[in-house]
Amino acid sequence: MGNSLAYIVLALWPLIAIYLYKNKSIQDATLWVIFGGLMFLPVKTAIDLPYLPALGKESIPAISALLGCWLIKNKRISYITELGKLKYLVIIFLTIPFITAGLNSDSINIGGYILPKFTYYDALSAAINQFLIITPFFIGRQFFKIYEQQLLMFKLLVMAGLLYSLPILFEVRMSPQLHTWIYGYFPHDFAQQMRFGGFRPVVFMGHGLLVSFFSALVLIASVALWRSKVKVRGFIPVWVSYYLLLVLLLCKSVGPFLYGIFGFFVVKMLSPKVQMRIAVMLVSLAMLYPVMSILKVFPHQALVGVAESISPERAQSLEFRFNNESKLLYIARERIFFGWGGWGRNRAYDEETGRDISVTDGRWILTLGQFGFFGFVAEFGLLAMTVFRARKASQYVIEKPEKVLLAAHALLVGVGMIDQLPNASLAPWLWLVAGVLLSRSEHIIAYHEKPSLRN
Repeated sequence: MGNSLAYIVLALWPLIAIYLYKNKSIQDATLWVIFGGLMFLPVKTAIDLPYLPALGKESIPAISALLGCWLIKNKRISYITELGKLKYLVIIFLTIPFITAGLNSDSINIGGYILPKFTYYDALSAAINQFLIITPFFIGRQFFKIYEQQLLMFKLLVMAGLLYSLPILFEVRMSPQLHTWIYGYFPHDFAQQMRFGGFRPVVFMGHGLLVSFFSALVLIASVALWRSKVKVRGFIPVWVSYYLLLVLLLCKSVGPFLYGIFGFFVVKMLSPKVQMRIAVMLVSLAMLYPVMSILKVFPHQALVGVAESISPERAQSLEFRFNNESKLLYIARERIFFGWGGWGRNRAYDEETGRDISVTDGRWILTLGQFGFFGFVAEFGLLAMTVFRARKASQYVIEKPEKVLLAAHALLVGVGMIDQLPNASLAPWLWLVAGVLLSRSEHIIAYHEKPSLRN
């Protein structure tokens, strides 16, 4: 639990949102409310209310944005209409907890340790949480249709990265202390933030990996602006990109650094057409990964071998993750279609002592274990479809800056989905980025396929 300031900041965030929505465009306000929540709100501290999921770092920005759109801008958010076939994924995403609850009315006894049943009350709380977390996706889809609005998202993402680089560099030098100093506690295992003779910055994101992942996507966005020759607040684009590359390097996380380097060269050196193909390959791999793991055709050991050549410590960490995936996948296969629900029912336990012997790192195995194959397809399918729609839209785009931005945007979502395999970085800000991509893509397709909409 955090100190008084942690709860005050959480309570003030809707008021900050109201101010932003009153004084800025709906696009500006939404971006700062969602990105700002990621960057500054306390981790794990939450306000518990009856019949609702805990209100904390992820849900409060989404609620604040929703209230800003509804009450200040008088804009109703559409969750189902005009979605086409995507509406079926949304319906599954929001209703799957109730199906899961109906199939998990049994309590489980393992080594004398009782795992409670997953009730319809739990399902309601989970469904509300699903609704809140995905709300930025629909706000992005509804209010970021034109190129200038998509460009605004890229600019503000880079600005957010530049702003955040200051506390990042502070913690690189002084160790991750800001969350403790301001909110009264450290949100994770401090030892995990020690790398290469120094520290990984945590700031207010909860873990060094999350800071590094955020920095990697910011870097990719900055390179897209560099290639489009777009300045951010007068800064020279090339120097912004190289500065952000240095910041990412100092974050000392191998995986996100590889994402950043990969995205840097793909966006800078390859054509938008090739970038789009790579983005499609990335989301396709993420979607197929569970099946490939079940069939044992994914090259897990080969990847461990590659990691061994880079760092024995990183290879050991990767192998540890794969071993835990295997344990959790074995459990998930017992209720493969709709999952086990919450209360840790999807985890692996020692049969004699009831001790939890698993570590859930990847978002994919967490979703598969809790809500099964249908839950996984709904969640990951919504993200993947934004890239598939962007690929179709790219066929109509003529202007080079628009081509560059659309392809880089698809790559952001593709890299984001790949990171859900080893990690669990999926958060409202990534849903917002995906929603903006879907909005822009749908607008391009509708403009060219439905001439009546041009006026």
